[in-house]
Amino acid sequence: MESLSLYELGRLIRLALNQGLPDAYWVQAELSEVREAYNGHCYIELVQKAERGNALLAKARGTIWANIYKMLRPYFENATGQRFAAGIKVLLQVSVEYHEQYGLSLTVHDIDPTYTLGDMARRRREILMQLEEEGVLTLNKELSMPLLPQRIAVVSAAGAAGYGDFCDQLMSNPYGFVFYPKLFPAVMQGDRVEETVIAALDRIAAERDEWDVVVIIRGGGATSDLSGFDTYPLAANCAQFPLPIITGIGHERDDTVLDLVAHTRVKTPTAAAEYLIATLSDAAAALDTLVASLTANLTECIHREEARLQQIATRLPSLLALVHTRQLHRIEQIESRLKVAGAHSLVEQQHRLQLIEKIIEGASPAHILQRGYSITRCDGRVVRNAASLPVGAVLTTEFADGQVSSSVFSV
Repeated sequence: MESLSLYELGRLIRLALNQGLPDAYWVQAELSEVREAYNGHCYIELVQKAERGNALLAKARGTIWANIYKMLRPYFENATGQRFAAGIKVLLQVSVEYHEQYGLSLTVHDIDPTYTLGDMARRRREILMQLEEEGVLTLNKELSMPLLPQRIAVVSAAGAAGYGDFCDQLMSNPYGFVFYPKLFPAVMQGDRVEETVIAALDRIAAERDEWDVVVIIRGGGATSDLSGFDTYPLAANCAQFPLPIITGIGHERDDTVLDLVAHTRVKTPTAAAEYLIATLSDAAAALDTLVASLTANLTECIHREEARLQQIATRLPSLLALVHTRQLHRIEQIESRLKVAGAHSLVEQQHRLQLIEKIIEGASPAHILQRGYSITRCDGRVVRNAASLPVGAVLTTEFADGQVSSSVFSV
């Protein structure tokens, strides 16, 4: 029985692959691992996953030699704004290689960044569509920006130049406005962007009443490190955040998903500071306009009232004369009515007195005596009851024309 050594079998495989797959091929795959060696070579692992279920369908090792990698990486990152790292989908031109010691591998010759751009755009669209379906896409944009956003919660890397530029721009504003920024540190590039920015936002939300606005800024750094701002969890958190969010993460060409859901997007940390200064300046200008309008209205009101008082002062003598005349006429009318009423009352009182006088006169003793009546007294007191008289009592009886005396003989 003939047999081959392992090396001989490996040579046959290599020859067969070289003859069967002699060309370079464009391959779509996802980078699952990217490892840069000290000598400048880059070793990658490519995978293909099922569209549903995320099951692994294929896997292969790849190599980008140093002379290719030093040109390919900056070309890709400048074109996409995306770091050449695990987790992205790429379109690579590769040739199939087989080595007796190292086995099958793919040698990378070129990369098409437009494919990755398309995949990134697709992922962004999917995130935005999901946020829109959930009804939260524009929630942060719908918040009202405070008239005086002075208390500022800043999410940025500790010690970052962008944060320093932002604070310098705020504090040196030409209007002398006072701001109160506070840093909530987060990692602004790499794999921990989503995790640390959300953690910073959670800390801000816990003391939300102490802040007017949130600013997320990133100064310096490569545009290839922006992929951390294109994730659904971070976008959903910012879209539903209870305070207006301003982003200035240092890129001009493309908007990240974070930019699209934030209340306001500017290009740089300095631009974020200028936006806040301009907001206060607009409020100050509106206040100046209001003060000027109020002053003008008060001046007009004062002039109008002065003119009115002048008119009253001019008309006052004639008004006083008219009032005097009216009051004199009224007094004369009252006096005339009093005279008539007094005369009438006097006649009535005279008539009443005459009646009373006749009544009194009719009830007087003299009048009663003239009518045939008499008054009997005993010891000067009028006798009203015969039984009260003792026998022998001396009585005086008064008539209209005189008096008689008598004595009681019996009762």
